[in-house]
Amino acid sequence: MRLYLALAFTLAATAAAAGPGGYALVKTLQIGGDTFWDCLTFDTAGHRLFIAHGSHVVAVDTDSYRIVGDIPDTPGVHEVALTPDRGFITAGGSDSVVTFDPATLKATGTVAVGKRPDGILYDETSDRVFTFNAGSRDSTVLDARSAAVVGTVPLGGKPEFAVSDGKGHIFDNIEDTSELIEIDTRAMRVLHRWKLAPCESPSGLAFDPVHARLFAACGNGIMAAIDAKTGAVVATVPTGKGADGAAFDPRSGDVLIPCGEGHLSVIHEDTPDRYTLVENVPTAFGARTIAFDPATRRVFTVTADLTPAPGQHPPYKMGPGSFRLLVYGR
Repeated sequence: MRLYLALAFTLAATAAAAGPGGYALVKTLQIGGDTFWDCLTFDTAGHRLFIAHGSHVVAVDTDSYRIVGDIPDTPGVHEVALTPDRGFITAGGSDSVVTFDPATLKATGTVAVGKRPDGILYDETSDRVFTFNAGSRDSTVLDARSAAVVGTVPLGGKPEFAVSDGKGHIFDNIEDTSELIEIDTRAMRVLHRWKLAPCESPSGLAFDPVHARLFAACGNGIMAAIDAKTGAVVATVPTGKGADGAAFDPRSGDVLIPCGEGHLSVIHEDTPDRYTLVENVPTAFGARTIAFDPATRRVFTVTADLTPAPGQHPPYKMGPGSFRLLVYGR
């Protein structure tokens, strides 16, 4: 989950009406703040969206589109994972995970994990939470009920987004080696490691459990469809630059890739091995992460007003108070 976009600065117009993919902008919510952002996590049960925003997490009610909570003191925050009883936040700046109560949105503790934890995922089968640590190139495994560390899984590279198959396996993109790995969540070990060529620097990852297909958002501007049983890349589709997320709509069979250069690629799964780019929905420059509500089929992404700032890290300046949530619906 990159904290910035290494792209030439461009601007993209906001969608005014639905195109062939059926998506149009339905809501904009000003959140404010001048720090950069990372992942979005949708809470299906609570109808809330958790937004990783610099050193805190913003919680938005997706029925009323009101900000309903803020979890502070999460330096270098990257992602939120939810279990039935607890929330977990990766704080990359402090090599830790912050736990919180989903009912009150109050922090309840801190757990030391690997170096620079980035992604995080709850695996229901093993009842464990897996962090994906960019600095130590491994995964710290936590017991979901006690939040105690129960193991470490070496990953052999810098991990990015991960998904669970619901059967005791996690798939995770390894960005710097352009690989996909499969983890046995009970044994806490890597089962398989697959090269993803021609996909380079995979980041976002989504999953179609019915057809056992994984969808990787690749740094070289393509989506790679992967057979989850064999690791073979079965198809690729051009998308755009700056993608840092992926989602799958099981009702439509559409793969959704948010590209930071200013559009959302809607790709239809014609068959498990054949895919068609339906539309590049105009969004906004910087809108590179995504969350998806399977009930309403709404797409959530965030951005801000960005102007080039060469020599800075990230190489952009954010307009004061311009950070905002964009919601797209059919």
